[in-house]
Amino acid sequence: MDEPIRALIVDDEAPGRINLRLALRNVPGWSVAGECSSAAQARAFLRQQPVDAIFLDIQMPEETGVELAREVSREETPPVIIFVTAYDEFALEAFEVHALDYLLKPFDDARFLRATTYAESMVRSRQPGAYGAVLRDYLDQVDASATPIPEKHLARFVVRSTGTVEFIPTTEVEWIGSAGNYVELHTAHRTVLHRATIGSVERLLDPGAFIRVHRTAIVRRDGIAALSVTGDGTYALDLRSGAQVPVSQRYLKGLRAVLGVADPKV
Repeated sequence: MDEPIRALIVDDEAPGRINLRLALRNVPGWSVAGECSSAAQARAFLRQQPVDAIFLDIQMPEETGVELAREVSREETPPVIIFVTAYDEFALEAFEVHALDYLLKPFDDARFLRATTYAESMVRSRQPGAYGAVLRDYLDQVDASATPIPEKHLARFVVRSTGTVEFIPTTEVEWIGSAGNYVELHTAHRTVLHRATIGSVERLLDPGAFIRVHRTAIVRRDGIAALSVTGDGTYALDLRSGAQVPVSQRYLKGLRAVLGVADPKV
């Protein structure tokens, strides 16, 4: 039988700590190893005893949770971090695209269960080093302020499945297709499903390297071969890989500017 997952709760507000403690009581296989009201207290606690997971509030006085997360990420086998936050949509999208988990205050039981299920899969996996790389990958792109929004463009996708993570550099992605709450990452040899919306991915990609051409598609600029008319007022992009991607009127003007053509013909 697996050992219980030891969790540390870090939140400067007592109600926040209480809510997390009570929520964890309802999750089998989890135990609360300790509670801290600041990053400094958490740092001291972690020097004395290791934990498997940390519920980490980001916006705390004196020192945010970002710096503590940065230190934890450098460990050989870092605990899994579930960020607890009240941030806006863009910050949350950044967490999702980097395959990190978060709880948005106030959270419900279903969302809490999803977070603990993911964290448990990572704790039980044989890839602790990979998780540390995931965490560092995100933190390398954000500053230490109270707003954890990447300042740099996305360099690679972190694709996660149950207990595993995989890195796919954006330079290997030829085009990206929408699939509901997921996107399809099309590379030269395969298509990978990644849990993120196409809108959130677009906002984090380098606009100098990628361009949105349809509500369901983003393409690499240097992978474009030709713009074709496919029907009565409809267009498609032919990519150097041989793929064809639809183009909508909404994005046609910007695409024409990129291609340097005013009135594309078949």
